[in-house]
Amino acid sequence: MNVRDTNGYPERAEFAGAVYGSLLAASVVAGSAVDGTPLSAGDLVVVLLSTGVVFWLAHVYARVVSRGTHPLTWRRLRVAGRQEWPVAQASFPPAAAAAFASVLGMSDVIATWAAMIVAVANQVAWAVAAAVTARSSVRVVIVFAVANLVLGLAIIALKYLVARH
Repeated sequence: MNVRDTNGYPERAEFAGAVYGSLLAASVVAGSAVDGTPLSAGDLVVVLLSTGVVFWLAHVYARVVSRGTHPLTWRRLRVAGRQEWPVAQASFPPAAAAAFASVLGMSDVIATWAAMIVAVANQVAWAVAAAVTARSSVRVVIVFAVANLVLGLAIIALKYLVARH
């Protein structure tokens, strides 16, 4: 990817999508068991991956449309697709965690929590990677990590509260 593809910010576009996609994945996991009964691990994998792809397509569409009246070309779609791919890609690790837990014979509850933990851990890791790549101070890196951890824990708390209600 060249600088022109991301308006001069090559890394930031990927990190933003990865952080957002990880937050989305955690939200999907949280919302998948609102009545307290988790989806089967297989269904959770399908929901995570399909939601990631649908949001990726929505982001590609929004990026292309937001660029104005330029003619729609395959090149513009490919560039936007590459730029926004981390939104979909972020659903892969939590889906893999759920699948792996299932393969190991763990319950759907454990598979759900494994997916949730991986999604939140990825969100924090991508935020830290973005700060480090931007050569931020240690203080900013810590703030990014804590802020994203708090967002992830808020999703977990909401999942727990809704499931108990």
